[in-house]
Formats: sequence, C-alpha cells, structure tokens
Amino acid sequence: MAEPLPPTRPRIPGSGLAKGLAVTLRTMTKKTVTAQYPDAQPELPPRSRGVIGLFEENCTVCMLCARECPDWCIYIDSHKETVPPAAPGGRERSRNVLDRFAIDFSLCMYCGICIEVCPFDALFWSPEFEYAETDIHELTHERDKLREWMWTVPAPPALDPGAEEPKELAAARKTADKLAAEAATAAEAAELTAPTAEQPAQPEPPASGTTTSTDATTGTSTDATTGTGTGRGTTAGTTPVTPEPSKPSDPQDGAS
Repeated sequence: MAEPLPPTRPRIPGSGLAKGLAVTLRTMTKKTVTAQYPDAQPELPPRSRGVIGLFEENCTVCMLCARECPDWCIYIDSHKETVPPAAPGGRERSRNVLDRFAIDFSLCMYCGICIEVCPFDALFWSPEFEYAETDIHELTHERDKLREWMWTVPAPPALDPGAEEPKELAAARKTADKLAAEAATAAEAAELTAPTAEQPAQPEPPASGTTTSTDATTGTSTDATTGTGTGRGTTAGTTPVTPEPSKPSDPQDGAS
C-alpha cells in the first residue's frame, strides 16, 4: 500500500513574484563589472571547448570521427602503403597513410563527438578561441594548423589518489623493467667473460732438458745438464782473493 503524501502548505498568492523581485533587487544593488576584453583575457575553465587540436601520430585513419560528425565538417584523405614483413618469412601488410585532415569550423557546432569516439586519442580540446577570420574559407583548418593547436592543449588533470594506474602506464613500466633487467644480465655476462686487465707476468720456462742453478754467494750459474759454470761476479760485501806469486826454487836445495 502506498504511503500517503505529506500535507502541503497552502501557497500564499504572489509569493513567486515576491521571490523574483527579491533577486532583482539584490542584483540591482551590486556594482556591475565589465570585462575589458581583449585587454583583459577571461579566465576560462580548464575543459573549455575552444578549438580542436590534432595529434597526427596517433591517427590511424579509421574515419570514425568523420562518420560520427553530425555536421559533416571533417574531411579526411588517405592512401594505402605496403609494409615489408617484420621477420623473415612473414607476409607483407598494408596500412593507411594520412594525406589530409581538415575541420571546417564554420560548420562545426562544438559537440565534441569526434573527440569522444576517437579510439586512439588523436583529437583534443584546446581552450584557444581567438581564431576569427574575415574570410569564411580561412576557417577550414588543415592538419598543419590543427597540429599547431595541439601545443595549446592543457595537461590532463591529476588522477585521484585511490584511482588505478592507467593500463598504458602499467604496460610501459613493465616493458621498461624488462629491458633494464636484460641490460643488467648482459652487463654481468660481459664482466664474467672479459679477461682481467692486470695479470702478473709469468716467467718464461727454460728450454727443455736444461736446468740452471745460481749460487747466491758467488753469483755463479751452473748448468745442471753440461756441468759448466759461468761466473757472474762477486756478491756485495765480498773481497776478491788475489793468489800470492810462487817463490823461485833454491839451487842449493836441489844439490843437497
């Protein structure tokens, strides 16, 4: 069973007129302020619909914006090119290449449908609105002009603290971490395989069948195979011994 409606207060005749007159009186007592445009630029909200900018690198010529435009003010021309296979043995692919992208702002009603339906984020709103022309034909902006408007597009607002990370950022971070790990692994492998820069010099082994020994006192080296010795001089602090001359023999000793 439906609940009964609460009783309504009886309306005083002329109450609506009195409220309207009160608003009028409050407005009449305030000082009027005129914005001195163009000397003073207006403070526009960040998502103002001024002009449309084109980020050409993201456009895939899918034609969604042109098909969904209710005013048919978007003109797109393209051609197909054959792309060679990415890997040997693959097959060639064809892709669309943008030739012309133009928007006739004399027909545009700024509904924003083209920006909403673009699946690759190639169109953006710019708050710039000062592009009036004396000739109506100048209001058709080609892709070069639309690209210039792209640099006036404000940065997107920051995400909420509890919002999820965008999928594009997560995929890019995952790829960057993978590349960094591969680079670190390659660097470690290069360090292990590279020879050490400083190694102690190894003495050359003597010839086969020859063993040399050196006397530490006299500095004489002796070949163990041939048994010959080679004098290399005396050691420090050793006085060489000079042999005494022999005396002549006495003739009397022989006679006796």
